[in-house]
Amino acid sequence: MKRILMLSAVAAVALSSCSLIDRNVGTNYTLGKQPAAGDLTVVGGVNVRRGDMVMTSARVTGLKADTFYVAHYHVQGTASADPCKSGGAPIMASKIVGKSDSSGYLALNGEVATSVVTAATYFNVHTAADAAGTPADAGVACTGVRL
Repeated sequence: MKRILMLSAVAAVALSSCSLIDRNVGTNYTLGKQPAAGDLTVVGGVNVRRGDMVMTSARVTGLKADTFYVAHYHVQGTASADPCKSGGAPIMASKIVGKSDSSGYLALNGEVATSVVTAATYFNVHTAADAAGTPADAGVACTGVRL
């Protein structure tokens, strides 16, 4: 009986230490639909972990099937105070390219040096014209970020 109680106590400590680690895995942002998405029902989120490198993980559903997309951080533009409407310049070193699956689901993962994206105010997902990630529109999903 003592052995079972001891194992339970050890398991409780191990699980509680994992929850402390989990709280520091990054910041989650919700992607909002942009005008270029048209009648698509775009839903998604971005998780950003910051250290010496910014690690970005984006998941988006409701996109066109089997289509290339490109995402990157942008600096604040002057067209609006809303970062996603500001028209800021892309930070091309943060470019992540991927292709949606047959159901319109897209998973993107990338990393870039923190020093490269410290001025970023938003993360934008665009339809790509090609596998190289040439943006084909102003963006289908976007979220403001604080790095």
